[in-house]
Order: sequence, then structure tokens, then C-alpha cells
Amino acid sequence: MPQPAAKPQNIHATAILVGRYGVLITGPSGSGKTTLALALIDHCHARGLFCRLIGDDQVFAAGHHGRLVCSAPATIAGLAEVPGIGPRPLGFEPAGVIDLAARLVPGHEVARFQEESTDTIAGCLVPRIDVVQRNVAGALPALAARLSIAPFL
Repeated sequence: MPQPAAKPQNIHATAILVGRYGVLITGPSGSGKTTLALALIDHCHARGLFCRLIGDDQVFAAGHHGRLVCSAPATIAGLAEVPGIGPRPLGFEPAGVIDLAARLVPGHEVARFQEESTDTIAGCLVPRIDVVQRNVAGALPALAARLSIAPFL
């Protein structure tokens, strides 16, 4: 008999789909979650790769058969909060399976060479990479390499 879906948790994060991978970006307010997501979307679109927002700033996270699935609350679905301007419409997907958590942290907390690590989110074990908050120039290549997208094919 299939496992019932768990009740979703509302978490402070931004989720996107990058090709066939779902990425959950976590970090404190002002750490650059939206900015990194928008940069990844732009990076992918410039190279002809699929990339879409799932949800910005808040997402519902639930375990489904051992996989983490995120979706946006209806009130903010299809909106990305542009710093200094406010919410703006953006193409989105209603939900996605998350394959990687990118945790935005202060620079002194990021190891030069990271060991494999995971987070448990909504009862699901998710691989995690730590990237320096508010540093798109450093975070973008780390995520591209981890996801094996251009230029790291």
C-alpha cells in the first residue's frame, strides 16, 4: 500500500527546477536566496537550459515516498521578490522534487573543499552544499558544478 503524503511544512526558502534537478535554497532573510535563484535562472536560460521558479521566500515542503517535494503557497505562486522593488511575476512550476539543498551561510562557515553532507527536511534526507551568502559570483559556479550544468558538463 502506498505511503500517504505527509502534511506540508511551510519553510523559509526558495525552490527552483534546474534541468531535471530541484534545488532548495535556504538561508536567513537577506542572505540572497532570491538573487541566487534569479541568477541561476538567467544562467540556464542564456545556455538554453530549462530552469523555472517553484516558489520564492516561502515553500511548502512535504515528503512523498521518501522524496522531498516543494510547492509555493497559492498567495505567492509565480512571484519572485525583487530586492528593493517587491514581488514581480515570473514563470513557475507548481511543484518539484528537490535533489539538492543549497544553504547560504557566512563566508567563514564554508569549507574550501566540502565533504558530502545532507539535511533532513520534512522527514527527507537531501544532499546539501554550503555557499557563501550574498555572493552570487561564488555560489553560481559551485551550484553549476554540483548539478553538472554548463560549463561543467
